[in-house]
Amino acid sequence: MIEKNSYEAGFESDATKAPRRIVFITRKTSAKVTGAAGKQLMSYPHVVLREAIAFQLLTIILVLISLLWDAPLEQMADPLLTPNPAKAPWYFLGLQELLHYFPPLAAGVVIPTLVIIALVVIPYFNVNVSGAPLWGGDRGRRVAIFAVVLSAALAIFGIYRAWTIIVPTAAIGILAIISFFLRSGGGRLADFLRSRALPWWLMTWFIAVAIILTVVGTFFRGPGWSWVWPWR
Repeated sequence: MIEKNSYEAGFESDATKAPRRIVFITRKTSAKVTGAAGKQLMSYPHVVLREAIAFQLLTIILVLISLLWDAPLEQMADPLLTPNPAKAPWYFLGLQELLHYFPPLAAGVVIPTLVIIALVVIPYFNVNVSGAPLWGGDRGRRVAIFAVVLSAALAIFGIYRAWTIIVPTAAIGILAIISFFLRSGGGRLADFLRSRALPWWLMTWFIAVAIILTVVGTFFRGPGWSWVWPWR
């Protein structure tokens, strides 16, 4: 004789735990998953129509810009007269700024490769999946490791006098250390910084460094890649 038992189905949102599912099938029942379906929309016409409108608006804006302002082109290309400095397109000026500080192999190959590998690998780390705050868990050990890594990075950048990297690195690092001393309930900004995970701090640092390198290479570099003020 088979005893009748009652089982309750539950929902688990922790992606770090291996899910375990048990299905009981008898002669009179079948495996069936039921649940309330959320609001759904068809791709056509809802999404396609919005994309078409956005595309048309963007096209109109680009046409108006091209009619009102000339493209920032220079004189005819002359192989005997090269500009000083010869700048790459804006999306490569960050790498060109790195070449000003580091050897070509490091700035052109090693550093970009490490950044790409880090951006690919970090999402698969457990620290990114769990989304735990940077200072959660063993706070003393984490802040010690963070301070050592930050000091080593600043020392390496200082040796090469890479000030355009030192400034954002120091700013992000100091802000992360300040969040260590913030208390819960200190305001929205304090709670926001306290709850940020390590990948968030790393990505913020990467974006800040990339933006500053590009801006400096675009507006603050003159002949011989020397520092110049844009308004002069």
